[in-house]
Amino acid sequence: MTSTTPKSAAANISPQPKAIVKNWDGLKPYLLAAPQTITLCVFLVFPILLIGVVSFWEFNGYSMTPAFTLDNYISVFSSDVTLKTYVNTFKFVGMVWLATLLIGYPVAYFLSFHIKKLKWQVLLFLICTIPFWTSNIIRMISWVPLLGKEGLVNQLLMGIGLIDAPLEFLLYSDFAVVLGMVHLYIIFMIAPIFNSLMRIDRTLITAAEDMGASGFNVFKEIVLPLSAPGIAIGSIFVVTLVMGEFITVRMMGGGQAASIGKLIQTQIGSVQYPLAAANAIILLFVTLLLVFSILRVVNIRKEL
Repeated sequence: MTSTTPKSAAANISPQPKAIVKNWDGLKPYLLAAPQTITLCVFLVFPILLIGVVSFWEFNGYSMTPAFTLDNYISVFSSDVTLKTYVNTFKFVGMVWLATLLIGYPVAYFLSFHIKKLKWQVLLFLICTIPFWTSNIIRMISWVPLLGKEGLVNQLLMGIGLIDAPLEFLLYSDFAVVLGMVHLYIIFMIAPIFNSLMRIDRTLITAAEDMGASGFNVFKEIVLPLSAPGIAIGSIFVVTLVMGEFITVRMMGGGQAASIGKLIQTQIGSVQYPLAAANAIILLFVTLLLVFSILRVVNIRKEL
C-alpha cells in the first residue's frame, strides 16, 4: 500500500484556491461595469428600442395599432412641411454653432493666455457660469423686456434717433431663437475649449517665438491644432442640444419658428405617437451622423 504524505496532499489541493482567485480577478472588471451597463440599458437603450418599435405602428388619425407599417416614415419624407422643418432645424444648428464658436473661442483664449494666475482664471471662468445657474425658462423670459416692441433695446434705439419704429425681428423670430440658444449653450463651447487651451505646453509657444514665428503663425500652427479636440467636444455638445431643442423655439419664436423638437412635441400633444416616434428616430439618426462626422475630422480621445 502507498501512503500519501501531508506535503503531497497539500500540493494537490493548493491549485484550486489559486484558480478561484484568478477567476474572481477576471470577473472584477465585468462586475464593476455591470451597474453602469444595466443603468444605460434600462434608461437609454430600452427606451430608444421602444420608440423604434412604436415608430412602425399603424396610426389612423385617432388611434394606433401595434402592427408593422412604414407609413410613418413615408409620411415624414413625403411631407414638404416636415422637410422644411428639418432644414430650419439644420439652419438653427449651423447658426448657433458658428455663433457659440466665434464668441466662445476668444473668451476661452483670453482666460487661458492673457490671465496669468490660475486663481484668477478659475474665478473668471466661474463668473462666466453664473448666468447658467438659473432655470432655462427664466433666462428666456428675461429677453422679453429687452427685445420686445416696447423693450429697452427698441426704446434706446428710438431714443437716440436710429430708428423711427420698433424693430419687430428682435423678438418672436428666428433671430430671437438663435440668440436664446446661444445664450443657453455657449458655456458648453467655452468649457471644453478652455480646458484644451489650458493643457497646451507653453514651452512650445516660447520655442516658436524664439525661432521668429509671428503671433498669427503660432496660433495657426500650435494653438489652433492643439485646441481642435476642445472645439470638437464643444461642437458635439452644441449640435446635440440644438437638434432636440423645443422650449427655446416655443418661447422665443412665438409660433413663428419651427424645429423638429417642436414638431415632435406638437405631435405628442395631439397623441400622434407613431409619427412622433418616427421623427424621433430620424432625428436621432441625423444627430449621430453629425457627431460621427465631427469625430472623423478630429480625434478627441487625447482630450478624454
